[in-house]
Amino acid sequence: MGLEALRAALPAYARDLRLNLGTVIGGSPLPPQQRWGTVLVCAIAARSGRVLRELAPEARAALPEPAYTAARAVAATMAISNVFHRTRHQLSDPEYRRLRAGLRMNVLGDPGVPRADVELWSLGVSAVNGCSACLDSHEKALRGLGVDRQTIQEAVKIAAVIHAAAVTLDAEEVLGETGPRTEPRRE
Repeated sequence: MGLEALRAALPAYARDLRLNLGTVIGGSPLPPQQRWGTVLVCAIAARSGRVLRELAPEARAALPEPAYTAARAVAATMAISNVFHRTRHQLSDPEYRRLRAGLRMNVLGDPGVPRADVELWSLGVSAVNGCSACLDSHEKALRGLGVDRQTIQEAVKIAAVIHAAAVTLDAEEVLGETGPRTEPRRE
C-alpha cells in the first residue's frame, strides 16, 4: 500500500510519472511534516479516491495528529477559497474583487502547526486547483516567512505528480485498462 502501490498501479506508458512519484515524493528534501502534509492535501484536492486511499495512510503515519488534522482542514478551506478567488479573478468586472468575501476561514488563522506549513499546503492545493490568485497570495506569504523558492517549487512538484497520478489512474479505470502493460519496468 501507499506510494509504492500507487507507482506500481501506473501503466507502462506513464513510466515518467512512476519515476517522478518516487523521486518527487520519496526523495523530497522537504521535512516530513511539510512533505506528507503537502501529499495529503494534494491527494484530497486531486479528487481521486484511489490516490487518496493509497497515500492517506502513509501521510497519517508520517504526521503527528495535529498536523494530520490541520492538513485536512487546509484542504477543506482551500477548496472554498480556490473556487471563490479563482472566479473573482476570472470575472472581467473588477468590482467583485472589492467586495467583502464573507467566507469563514478561521482554521487558517491558528491551525496548530507552523504558519509555513499551512502556507505550503495551501499553495499545493491551489496548484492542483489552478487558482492563480491563491498561488500568488500563498507564494508571497511563504517568501515573507523566509521560505526559499526551491522549497516552494518542491510543493508544486508534489502537487503536479499527485494530480497526474490521479488523472492517469482515473482515466485507466474508465477505459478499463488498469495495471501495467507489456513494457518491462526498468528503474
